[in-house]
Amino acid sequence: MNRTAMRKYSGLAMLLHWLIAVLVIVAWRISEAAEEAARADREAIMANHFAIGVILFVLVAVRLVWRQVSPPPASADHAPWERTLAKAVHFAFYGLLLAMPIAGWVAISSFGEPIGVFGLFTVPALPVGIDEARGEAIFELHGTAGIALLVLIAVHALAALKHTIVDKDGTLLRMLPFGAVRG
Repeated sequence: MNRTAMRKYSGLAMLLHWLIAVLVIVAWRISEAAEEAARADREAIMANHFAIGVILFVLVAVRLVWRQVSPPPASADHAPWERTLAKAVHFAFYGLLLAMPIAGWVAISSFGEPIGVFGLFTVPALPVGIDEARGEAIFELHGTAGIALLVLIAVHALAALKHTIVDKDGTLLRMLPFGAVRG
C-alpha cells in the first residue's frame, strides 16, 4: 500500500462521513421548512425529519464501530492545540449525533407517537408516558443542540479548508477518494 493510501480514510469511512454530513444538513433544512409550513403540513414534513434522525443514529453507530475496526489514519503534523481542538470537536460531534436522535425519540414518545421510517419500518414509542410539556421541553433542547451541531460543522469545515488551502497539507483530501495527501 502506498503512503498516500495509508494517510487516507477507508472508503467506508469516507462514505459514512459524507452521507452523515448530507443527512444532517437535509434534516436541518427539513426542520426549517416545517417551521415555515402551514400548521396542517408540519406533521408530515417533520415525519421525514424524524425518519432521517433514526437513519443518522444507525449510521453514526456504524461509523463509531468502524472507527474501532479501522482507526483513522495518521494526520499531518498539526500543532498540539489543533489536535486537541480536533479531538474535542469530534467527541462533541459523536455525542450530539447520538444524543439528538435519542432526545427526539424521547420527545416524540412523550406525545405517544412512534417514528415511521419512510414506510419501511416503525420505531415504537418509548414507554415514557404521555407528557406533552416534557416533549416540548426536549424538542427545545434538541433544537439548541442542533444549533451547536451546525456551529461545530462550520468550525470543522473551516479547519479542513484552512489546513488544505493555507497549510497545504491535504487534510480535506484525506476524506475524499481523489487527490494526494502530502507527507
